[in-house]
Amino acid sequence: MDHLTRFGVSLPTDLLTRFDKDIKRKGYANRSEAVRDLIRHNLVASEWQHSTSETAAAVVLVYDHHKKGLTEHLTTEQHAHHDNIISTMHAHLDHDNCIEVILLRGKANDVKTIAEKLASAKHVKLGKFIPATLGKEII
Repeated sequence: MDHLTRFGVSLPTDLLTRFDKDIKRKGYANRSEAVRDLIRHNLVASEWQHSTSETAAAVVLVYDHHKKGLTEHLTTEQHAHHDNIISTMHAHLDHDNCIEVILLRGKANDVKTIAEKLASAKHVKLGKFIPATLGKEII
């Protein structure tokens, strides 16, 4: 493991109490693990602010596959951006509804544009963009 550095943080008691309850609910072993996770999330957010950085992301889509033209549109868009799409998982939720998870990789701005285009397609019931990282700068 890398060398660890200890540092102190001053917080209002009520804020720390709420934080402790939240990290306990989420299953963190201790405050240090939770703070490390918060820092990592912040670093990933910073990575996404640089549109020239190589990044990764996921987009989750829930839709009714019976809607005319929707599946064809989603397939066409994915083929148009095949260089950025790492993988796609498609599952049937019930007779009408499907869920699709699309993993993307590329320049932050390009990946976000592709994800937003897919998520905003007419008849998509839920489109959720989840920025991630290649992990090269995150410890």
